Amino acid sequence: MKLRWSRTLTLLPALALAFGATTTPAAAHPSPATTPAGDASRRPSRLASTVSSGWNNYSCKPSAAHPRPVVLVHGTLGNSVDNWLGLAPYLVARGYCVFSLDYGQLPGVPFFHGLGGVDASARQLATYVDRVLAATGTHKADLVGHSQGGMMPRVYLKYYGGADKVNALIGLAPDNHGTDLDGLTRLLDHFPGAKEYLGKLTPGLTDQIVGSDVLNRLNQGGDTVPGVHYTVIATKYDEVVTPYRSGFLDGPDVRNVLLQDLCPADLAEHLAIGLADGVAFHETANALDPAHATPTTCAGG
Repeated sequence: MKLRWSRTLTLLPALALAFGATTTPAAAHPSPATTPAGDASRRPSRLASTVSSGWNNYSCKPSAAHPRPVVLVHGTLGNSVDNWLGLAPYLVARGYCVFSLDYGQLPGVPFFHGLGGVDASARQLATYVDRVLAATGTHKADLVGHSQGGMMPRVYLKYYGGADKVNALIGLAPDNHGTDLDGLTRLLDHFPGAKEYLGKLTPGLTDQIVGSDVLNRLNQGGDTVPGVHYTVIATKYDEVVTPYRSGFLDGPDVRNVLLQDLCPADLAEHLAIGLADGVAFHETANALDPAHATPTTCAGG
């Protein structure tokens, strides 16, 4: 048994690193979801700059051209700033009111979030969306999520009232039907109690494994809820959500996009699709404003 647990404890960091491919190194900053919106003096300069540019600016009022706020939902081991250093300014420059939250925090683990249970994270998202709607004076928001951040909002939509408050959900490499991390998660089955142990430490990880109770419940009865427009943007080079097609959704009002169908030369993998891929960013903009969508090219359109 000692030998088995030794191997299990060796496996846990590998799983965390694999899921952790969803984010860049985190900066030390408080959460925009918990720091008072008007108190810039309490924010480090990096977060204050996002406020001054319109990102996480609670005085931003949506325009007639873009009448809904956009809420960005980071991935596993991500946070509200680092995950969105590319996409948030891209959307702000196009006239959107953009907001982002931290969710899934674990006690004693700063900056690296999305590790708490998916169901609890969905409730955090529900609270945050209500805050954004109240601040912007709007009735609905659009959600854009990377990795777990593209899947977890579906729990909010299905179980916590999100269907009435969300117009569209755009997922960048979401793990909608779970991942096996190229078979790595199956190694847990060889160590009795390993999956349960990992689930107690970081439930947000085990909730994303193919066949988890959370995913089985979420996808039972259909992938979508009425009234929400769904877009999934995936890459065939995804090394975290495997197989990559497990991110695609089935149901009405769903558009599944493979980056390489739009640009065969696009080599973006799981991290790049959320951080810096112009093709994915342009498709996100198209999904947010389909009435004014323009062709996506390898240059981003």
